[in-house]
Amino acid sequence: MKDKIIVRGAREHNLKNIDVEIPKFSFTVITGLSGSGKSTLAFDTIYNEGNRRYVESLSSYARQFLGNSNKPDVDSIEGLSPAISIEQKTTSKNPRSTVGTVTEIYDYLRLLYARVGKQYCPKCGEEISPQSPQSIVTTILGMYNEKKIMILAPMIVGQKGTYEKVFEDCKKEGFSRIRVDGEIYHTDTVKDEVTLERYEKHWIEYVIDRITVNQDNRQRLTEAVEQALHFSKGNVKILDVEKEKEVLKTL
Repeated sequence: MKDKIIVRGAREHNLKNIDVEIPKFSFTVITGLSGSGKSTLAFDTIYNEGNRRYVESLSSYARQFLGNSNKPDVDSIEGLSPAISIEQKTTSKNPRSTVGTVTEIYDYLRLLYARVGKQYCPKCGEEISPQSPQSIVTTILGMYNEKKIMILAPMIVGQKGTYEKVFEDCKKEGFSRIRVDGEIYHTDTVKDEVTLERYEKHWIEYVIDRITVNQDNRQRLTEAVEQALHFSKGNVKILDVEKEKEVLKTL
């Protein structure tokens, strides 16, 4: 890798066939009189060529959504990496703004780390990974064989509100029980028995099924897990009825 950007024969706009070498890994300021070609060199020549090379490296499908940029009027540019441009008008009133947030690179980095990184449970230290309904059922059979468990669908997780509609929806879906802040209620009477504080956090789960775990009940267990994943959009909570210990699995 070259340790500098070498520009030869830049003639864009008012530049007069100039040569320039810009060192990398340092802060470089381009200064001069108004109209001397500072912005032309920085934006219309160096940035434009870096952006053009980046776009050309993408697939033809991706390029159709991006605007085409013409090659700048220059003999050659060496040592150029993909370029980022921040104009003066792109300012933010947020004092915590950085180059990453202003250019939106931070959003892509966050997505990248979420995809390639490994997540671990802060309590047990085990790696967290997506699972299929079948693998969740297999795990349940291994952990709770011949034990009575409750299959729960987490609907509200640590959020503020009163959630009367969640109670109504649970009853409409045909479930007879609902778990609210760790307590089990019948869906017919929960609205009369429970009044949630609007500005306090609450945890609400549909009680999908109560079942004794064994191979004979595997089909029923699978159906309950799939229902929980469906209603909670990807999560299922397993409650050991005897120990009242919760385990959360994610699809």
